Amino acid sequence: MIRVLIVDDQVIVCEGLRVVLNASPNISVVGLAHDGAQALEQVAALRPDLVLMDLKMPLMDGVRATQAISERFPHIPVLILTTYDEDEWVVDAVRAGAAGYLLKDTGRDEIIAAIEGTIAGRTHVDPAVVEKLFGFVKRGTPPKSAIAEQLSERELAILRLLATGLTNADIADRLVLAEGTVRNHVSTILAKLDVTDRAQATAFAWRYGLVGPER
Repeated sequence: MIRVLIVDDQVIVCEGLRVVLNASPNISVVGLAHDGAQALEQVAALRPDLVLMDLKMPLMDGVRATQAISERFPHIPVLILTTYDEDEWVVDAVRAGAAGYLLKDTGRDEIIAAIEGTIAGRTHVDPAVVEKLFGFVKRGTPPKSAIAEQLSERELAILRLLATGLTNADIADRLVLAEGTVRNHVSTILAKLDVTDRAQATAFAWRYGLVGPER
């Protein structure tokens, strides 16, 4: 029996998936979570065999939750199930340690097969997502060094902490800086990276390898 934790901010999606998966003789849904922070708590408490993870959620998104689970519980695979197939979501989730990537229009039998296959060590990726991954590899990305050169050492340190979900106050405490100084640095980082908010800066840091499990 494969014990599954479902993570999705939409209650009706969680309930629907629970009914679908529990109908399989090989799968048992052991818990539901509605954001990444709840997911971490549930993984620690329930120790499921697999986490079925949405991406865009409040408090902590699925990318950061996937990365945290991969770091703390590397033996528990995270299978993404989401509506988002944009390049940045796909690449960031893979970098974070996702074991597979499915879209929500995937059929019931395919989802069950993907769960069983993931437990068996296989990787399941939606065909539309495969095309995006190949396109991303073909286009390539700027070298990490070229991206890092845009930022000072202090800005890089702040970006890496920002990308882990820390607030300006938390970063200030960690780096022994005034909160206003951190706020100014964050504004400069957003301008240099040509992004509009912290979420985009976080995605940028993941995409170009400035943060990750190895850090």
